[in-house]
Amino acid sequence: MLLFLAALLALSGGALSLDKLNMCMDAKHHKVEPGPEGALYLQCSPWRDNACCTANTSEEAHNDNSYLYNFNWNHCGAMSSKCKEHFIQDTCFYECSPHLGPWIQPVDQSWRKERILNVPICKEDCERWWEDCKNDFTCKTDWHKGWDWSSGTNKCPKDSKCRKWTDVFATPKSMCEQIWSNSYIYTTYTKDSGRCMQLWFTGANPNKKVAEYYLNAAQRGQSYPVTTLLFLTVTSFFVTMF
Repeated sequence: MLLFLAALLALSGGALSLDKLNMCMDAKHHKVEPGPEGALYLQCSPWRDNACCTANTSEEAHNDNSYLYNFNWNHCGAMSSKCKEHFIQDTCFYECSPHLGPWIQPVDQSWRKERILNVPICKEDCERWWEDCKNDFTCKTDWHKGWDWSSGTNKCPKDSKCRKWTDVFATPKSMCEQIWSNSYIYTTYTKDSGRCMQLWFTGANPNKKVAEYYLNAAQRGQSYPVTTLLFLTVTSFFVTMF
């Protein structure tokens, strides 16, 4: 009976882990639970069937200096439209995705209690992002911190200067990993690999299967897979009873 109870506890732990396949992080604008949002705006619309963002959040994600974070993309002159498109898509991914559970970590910040860390981003998304921004300018490598917020929106700190994008971020890898404090990790996986998260997609969300892969990999490193636990539970029950 003790073996049966132990297997039940392990199985329940596996079930709790599966919740990470469909969840919203505890952050400033995220919903408590993911669900349909049929009116999601423009670049956020791929998540309309199951989203952690509201329609209002999706609309604000497309605005300069929106109320979401009062962030100024144009801190070193006007950001090109091609470059800005990627930051809008990045914002939609962050705000709307319900499949980031394997990479959600607790954080002690005034504006959120959780963040994402080392999300494996697809090679095409990262490289296209860098390519479309390479002629723009910025003054910082880490956009999460170190800004001058005295005006209510971010400005370059006084000891910095605006430089060409490629001087600040020499490679796609350096940009994707540094710009949001390691929220993303650059990979050489392509979109058809099933091993990287896509910022851009059409049709059914492909990222759930990717999250499931990494969640299962983590479980294999820490405990038995859920199917094995179920087998152990049933087997131990019959051994105990008979």
